[in-house]
Amino acid sequence: MKRATAALTGAFAAAALAASFAGAAQAAAPTAAAPIGAEAPDAKIRLTRVTPAYWKVTFANAPLNIVGPKEVRELVGIVEAIEADQQVQVVVFDSAIPGSFIAHYDLLTPLEESTGMAPGPTGMHPVPDLMVRIARLPIVTISSIRGRATGIGSELILATDMRFASREKAVLSQWEVGAGLVAGGGPMARLPRLVGRGRALEILVASDDINGDVAERYGYVNRSLPDAELDGFVDTMARRIASFERAAIVDTKALVNLASLPPDAEMQPGWDAFIASVKRPATQQRLKTLVEQGLQQPGGIEDNLGRATAAYRK
Repeated sequence: MKRATAALTGAFAAAALAASFAGAAQAAAPTAAAPIGAEAPDAKIRLTRVTPAYWKVTFANAPLNIVGPKEVRELVGIVEAIEADQQVQVVVFDSAIPGSFIAHYDLLTPLEESTGMAPGPTGMHPVPDLMVRIARLPIVTISSIRGRATGIGSELILATDMRFASREKAVLSQWEVGAGLVAGGGPMARLPRLVGRGRALEILVASDDINGDVAERYGYVNRSLPDAELDGFVDTMARRIASFERAAIVDTKALVNLASLPPDAEMQPGWDAFIASVKRPATQQRLKTLVEQGLQQPGGIEDNLGRATAAYRK
């Protein structure tokens, strides 16, 4: 616990108060994206080619599926592989970690490792760049959600085309406002178009945990399914789509994109607002308290972030 607190105050607070988070972003030297992460022996994200037309991307960063700069680079490599392949038609995103689809962004890694990342092909930071590129892939993307999809986990599933959740085990959350943060992966651009303005603000500003059934009612996910049926349902859906003609899928999705996706320009401001929010002293204090209570450690508040953020007292 002391190590985690020291890392937070050393990495976040020192960078914020000494130079400012935004200043650190400008000063740090850009670093290039890594090769396909799934091919590395210590890969935290696994790419499986089930068939030439049907791939799986599995998050396997124990114990919580925290996503930081290293995992972002791995995911960049995987997205590049999908973009370059002319046979793949459907990709399923799932998790190998019980209880966690993706927990949230890594808040203990030194800031310059995130802010120093080179922009992606869209010209944006790699996090919003990834969300845009995933949404615009010329294939169908499906999230199979078992466990917590929190923060960047929620933002990733929002970038996919279809979302199916375990009724018993899925928990969705944009928890950031409860910690004094602003979400950085674009949910302010996506959620209002999916669930409406009022429900989007409820999800974002109340920052509470949302179960699979409520997520289905709101339109946050396509369906909430009994946990025992989730894998079979998603696999059947993916294989069905993989059996169709690719050109028809590509053209149909492109037309749906025209009618439904936010402009790319709406994504980068969220990342900029996240950067600005991290350097606020009040946010630093909230994060320090949450780390002392067990943030980024298995069990405890990671299982109940909505409750933990609501319990904070100034």
